[in-house]
Amino acid sequence: MLFKSKSLLFVFSLLFFCGIQGQSLPSFELTSAWKTKIESMVKEQIKTPTKDKKKLLIFSLHTGFNHWTIPHTEAVMEMIAQNSGAFEITLSKDIAVFEKDQLSKFDVVLLNNNCSRGERRDLFWDVFNKDASLNEQQKIKRANQLEKNLIQFVKKGNGLVLLHGGIVMQNNSLEFSDMAGGSFDFHPPQQEVHVKLVDPSHPLVNSFDPEGFVHFDEPYFFKNAYFRYDFRPLLYLELDKIKMKRPRPKDKIKYISWIKRHGRGRVFYSSPSHNAQSFENPKLLQFLYNGLLYAAGFVDCDDSAIKNQIN
Repeated sequence: MLFKSKSLLFVFSLLFFCGIQGQSLPSFELTSAWKTKIESMVKEQIKTPTKDKKKLLIFSLHTGFNHWTIPHTEAVMEMIAQNSGAFEITLSKDIAVFEKDQLSKFDVVLLNNNCSRGERRDLFWDVFNKDASLNEQQKIKRANQLEKNLIQFVKKGNGLVLLHGGIVMQNNSLEFSDMAGGSFDFHPPQQEVHVKLVDPSHPLVNSFDPEGFVHFDEPYFFKNAYFRYDFRPLLYLELDKIKMKRPRPKDKIKYISWIKRHGRGRVFYSSPSHNAQSFENPKLLQFLYNGLLYAAGFVDCDDSAIKNQIN
């Protein structure tokens, strides 16, 4: 089944006139029927890039905000990776996979909406904090070690994919922010957004029409390493088009997807999407696949840092 842009715009119009603009799209359970629909799109979009195989870890634990689309995102990315024939896939919600001996088994780690909790914003610490046998110093030490293992994993030449809330996993860590390209700051209410392409000729966005695409999402805004623009941006939003309750930031655009180098490794971040309905767009499925291929080292493209915002 192919995505029908007119149908989507009709749905968005209904949402607007029903008065739910700025609220959430309805959540729905992950069903075999929905998976079958998505897989039919995936099979049309996905082509095997190579006979070589990389080992992919899809990590879907959250300790903070529970994005309802976590199981949908996991299923979609598993389908994409599986249908490509380019990956051996492991699904996990156990932080033990970030121990050095376990992490070394993989070539790419995908972080799926791994929101951490409270002011600390440290998913590893959140888990260790439940262990009554550990004192506070031990909890911090073990959490720091797992974070360090992940950062070193990428620096040494492996791949990292962060999807939507995956960037929040270690949100107060400047080292994690440096690797990811930024940290989560806040998001305006969910709304219809027009996502635009920074460079329509870039190979990672070749599935989209040059004018971009429209969907319903919560637009993520970022802080910390984000403002170094140490990445190659792919997608952006125009801030004057975003409905906001907070004071409007001074910058004119917000990047919501990018790629970057970290050491010898490759990082791909995509904020789209908070809603599983977005995955019914085959062009977005192809984009996520392109990002996964980049992180795995199957695609060479311009990933040089821009250092300043492109106006």
